[in-house]
Amino acid sequence: MADTKIVAIAGATGAQGGGLARAIAADPDGGFRARALTRDPGSAKARALADLGVEVVAADVDDEASLRRAFEGATAAYCVTFFWDHFSPEREVAQAGAMARAAKAAGVEHVIWSTLEDTRKLVALSDDRMPTLMGRYKVPHFDAKGEADALFAEAGVPTTYLLTSFYWENLIHFGMAPRRGEDGRLAFVLPMGDRKLPGIAADDIGRCAYGVLRQGERWVGQRVGIAGEHLTGAEMADALSKALGEPVVHQDVPFDVYRGLGFPGAEDLGNMFQYKHDFDEAFRGARDPAVARSLNPDLRTFARWLEENAHAIPRG
Repeated sequence: MADTKIVAIAGATGAQGGGLARAIAADPDGGFRARALTRDPGSAKARALADLGVEVVAADVDDEASLRRAFEGATAAYCVTFFWDHFSPEREVAQAGAMARAAKAAGVEHVIWSTLEDTRKLVALSDDRMPTLMGRYKVPHFDAKGEADALFAEAGVPTTYLLTSFYWENLIHFGMAPRRGEDGRLAFVLPMGDRKLPGIAADDIGRCAYGVLRQGERWVGQRVGIAGEHLTGAEMADALSKALGEPVVHQDVPFDVYRGLGFPGAEDLGNMFQYKHDFDEAFRGARDPAVARSLNPDLRTFARWLEENAHAIPRG
């Protein structure tokens, strides 16, 4: 259809972008068509999107010229970076700037920028409640995205700032599955005390982004936070117990202990959990599940996500 709006999706073979591409493909009469941007159009994930009728094009978020070509003719764009691919906040900021400028140059009318809070607005670098990392960050993978918000405003591209939440898929892919202790019992480690953690199914991020696009101008210039549910570590452990068919206990650990676990990114994540704990009211207040449900009526709860995914959670 001539009036179909093209949505160019960065990171389309990843969790967020892939969710949006699949949401658009599942609604052929919705008036949108997905264009998946990927460094490797021949990858299995790219081919799977192509099989759904998604247009797949080569583009690299480190290459602004390729982004501009990929954004040409698109009405909207979804922009996201992936810190854990390189652990460089400076590279994330550079990638965001490239996407913002490319979108402006290509005449994109609506960008959704997947972002997070710049924690330094509430925790100064001089604040010793948590260590300063890499010389100028408290939570690098948050701060870089929050810092990059300004680049979209400076580029003059109409932007919705989408505040995401903890992926429940981290229990499958990111080493956060319950671990079996010496006593043989499974323990779910979450250094949040009794504070609640906003979480969401990764695919639902894409579905919420599709809701933003369908509602159009209402969200331009706005910050919108999404979550499927807010749960304590104990509540998550209880749900895991039911889904896995054996007891799972919540293991709370001090933030300093978590920061010292030694895996790549442990300090960053330890600071992140402390930020979410210490600024619980502000962090959760920005992520109302009712808002997410207004964008995506089929929003999943943690229990429902477990029904669909418990089989894939490792039991180490």
